[in-house]
Amino acid sequence: MNFEFSEEQEMLRHQARRLLEGRCDSTVVRRVLESTALMDNGLWQAISGLGWTATALPESFGGFGMGYLELCVLAEELGRAVAPLPFSSSIYLAAEAFLIAGSDTQKAAYLPRIADGTGIGTLALAESSGTVRSENITTQFDGELLHGKKLPVPDAEVADFLIVAAREAGDEVSLFVVSAGHGYSCEVLTTIDGSRSHSAVQFMDAPAERLGASGRGMQIIEQIYDRAAVLYAFEQLGGAQAALDMGLAYAKERFAFGRAIGSFQAIKHKLADMYCAVELARSNCYYAAWALANSSRELPVAAATARLSAGRAFSECAKENIQIHGGMGFTWEFDCHLYYRRSKLLGLTIGSEYEWKQKLIERLAARELGAGTSSVAA
Repeated sequence: MNFEFSEEQEMLRHQARRLLEGRCDSTVVRRVLESTALMDNGLWQAISGLGWTATALPESFGGFGMGYLELCVLAEELGRAVAPLPFSSSIYLAAEAFLIAGSDTQKAAYLPRIADGTGIGTLALAESSGTVRSENITTQFDGELLHGKKLPVPDAEVADFLIVAAREAGDEVSLFVVSAGHGYSCEVLTTIDGSRSHSAVQFMDAPAERLGASGRGMQIIEQIYDRAAVLYAFEQLGGAQAALDMGLAYAKERFAFGRAIGSFQAIKHKLADMYCAVELARSNCYYAAWALANSSRELPVAAATARLSAGRAFSECAKENIQIHGGMGFTWEFDCHLYYRRSKLLGLTIGSEYEWKQKLIERLAARELGAGTSSVAA
C-alpha cells in the first residue's frame, strides 16, 4: 500500500489549488453567502470545463476514468476553499447512485450530463432533520407518480434531476429519478452555511422512473453513503487544514505584550492539538481512499473511521481558529466563520457523528464476529 499520492496526483492537486486560489477566494464564498445566489456559476463552468466533474466516471459514459484517488484530491481542495458549488451533490451522491444502481440506459442518459457539468443531480432522501431510516420515509410512489415532501435536499433548486427515496406497493423503499420542472416545487431553507443551498421539496404528482431494483432503496443508499463518506471526509480534511493554516499564520503575525501570540503556551497547545487532529484524520482518509479505489471489503469500516476523524478534525480546527483570532475571530469581517459554518454543515451531511459512530461500532462488531466464526470453522 502506498502512503502518498503519486506525482501525477500531486500535480493535479497543485493545479486545482492554483485555480481555486484564483477563482474561489473568500470574496467569492461571501458573495454567495450574503446574497440569494445558490452557487457560483462561473466557477462551476470553470471546473466542469477542466473535467473535474468527469474525473472518476467511466470513459464509456463521458468520463475520464481516472479513479477515486484523483477525485479525493479534488474533494480535499474544494474543502480547503469552502467552494460554493453543488459538486458533492452531483458527483459524490447522484453519480454514485447511477453507477451503483442505474441500468445501462439510465447511465447513458444521465452520466454524460453529469460528466460535462450540464446536468446536476442530487439525492432527496430525508423527510425531516435526523436519520434517514426506512420507517421515517412516507413519500409514496403509486406506480407512475410521486407524492410527498423531502427536506433538507441539497442543491435542489439548481438540480436537473433528483433521486428520491419513496415507498411503493408492498411498503418497500425504492429509489426513483425525477427530472427538474416536473411535478415538484422547491422552497430554499435557511441553514448555518448559506453558501451551500438546501431546500424543502414538495412532490405533487411527479413523474418518476425507478432506479435500481424494487425494494432495494435502503441497501443502495448505504452503498452510496459509504462511498460519499470518504469524499466528504476529504472535504473536511481540506477545510481542517485550511483552518489550521489560517490560525498558525495569525499566531505568527499577531503581537501582544511585545511577542507573537504563537509564543504563548496556550496558543501553542491549541495549534498542537489542531495539528494532531488533522494528521490523524489524514491517515484515516488515506486508508479510506485506498479502500474506495480498490473496492476493498474494508470500505465500510474505513469510510466510517475517516468520516468520524475528519469531521472531528474540521470541527476542532474551525472552532480553535476562531479562538486563536480572539475577539476579531468572532466578527463577520474575518473569514474564520466560513470554515466554522462549513464544518457544522458537513458534520450533518449524510448523517451525524452519532450515526456514524453507531455504524462503526456495528461494523467492527460484525467484522470481529465474522473473524471469530471463520476461526472456529477453520
